[in-house]
Parts: sequence; C-alpha cells; structure tokens
Amino acid sequence: MRLLDEILIYNQEFVEKKEYEKFQTDKFPDKKLVVLSCMDTRLVELLPQAMNFRNGDIKNVKSAGAIVAHPFGSIMRSLLVAVYELNADEICVIGHHDCGMSKLDSESLLAKAMERGIPEERINMLHYSGLDLNQWLKGFDKVEDSVLDSVNTIKNHPLLPEGIPVHGLIIDPQTGKLDVVIDGYQN
Repeated sequence: MRLLDEILIYNQEFVEKKEYEKFQTDKFPDKKLVVLSCMDTRLVELLPQAMNFRNGDIKNVKSAGAIVAHPFGSIMRSLLVAVYELNADEICVIGHHDCGMSKLDSESLLAKAMERGIPEERINMLHYSGLDLNQWLKGFDKVEDSVLDSVNTIKNHPLLPEGIPVHGLIIDPQTGKLDVVIDGYQN
C-alpha cells in the first residue's frame, strides 16, 4: 500500500472516532510565542515535550536548520504574521546539534539532484540566471553561529516592532537539553 493511501485510511478512522477533539484549540498561541525550529524528524515530538508545550501553546515555523535565509522570504513572513495577526509577543529560534544543514555541500546536493533526474542544463541555467546556488544551498559550520545569524536577521528586520524578545536556543536531539545562545530579554 502506498503511503498516501495509508494516511487517508487512518485519517478516516481518526475523524470517525472524533480523536481530533483532544487537539481542539483556536489559531492564537496560548503562550504568545512563535518558535522557528529545524524540520529534523527527531524534534517533532521531542521539542514540544522538552519545552512543556501542548497543542495550541505556540506557533511553530520550521525550516532546514532553523535558518532565516532571506529577510524577505517565507520564513520571515511567517514570523511577522505570527506577531501581527496571531498575537505572538516573543520569538524563539531553536537550532540543534548534529543538524543536517551543518556543513551542507551544495555541489553534493546538486549531484544528488542530477542522480534523481534534474538535467545538468537546468542547474547550469540557474547558475547563469543570477541565482547563487552555492549561497542559497549553503549550510553552516557551527550551530551557534547559525542561530545567532537567524536571531540577528529577525531582530533587525525593519517590520519587527521594538520590544519583541528574540531568543536563540540549541537543543540536543538525543536528550532534549536546551542551551541558551541568546536571551532575548537581555538584548
């Protein structure tokens, strides 16, 4: 059976048994916090548990490496929507040790894209179109530096109101231990 078919069969039972009722909340985060975290599979349940968050407590935005790659991209837009439209009063960027974005190699990624059928001509066209693929697909060497970069991009955004604390943390994906990189209340 294909994965989508499994999901839809399960979902039909989930709805019929009204299992959704225990998750019901509104669209506003109870703790008035938006969290930008990595999309790493180890964090799906670990991160909310390690921070004592339940369904409805936070807005959760995810990106590879918890990176804000562009100050006017979709990640920053999501954070601003959480602040202005969904009443979030704080932002928390959470990176993690052993991240797949650590030392990401754009050439290796593009080689894998070609192995999966992306023609080399298309990649070359992107190189020549003005998009710096190496920069766009760049990872990081130290998770602490990456968290600091994302926090600084957010804090210095021209549309972020003053007084919004922007915190930076790192979680250990094995134990859930959090380390503070930036305490947004002090900056």
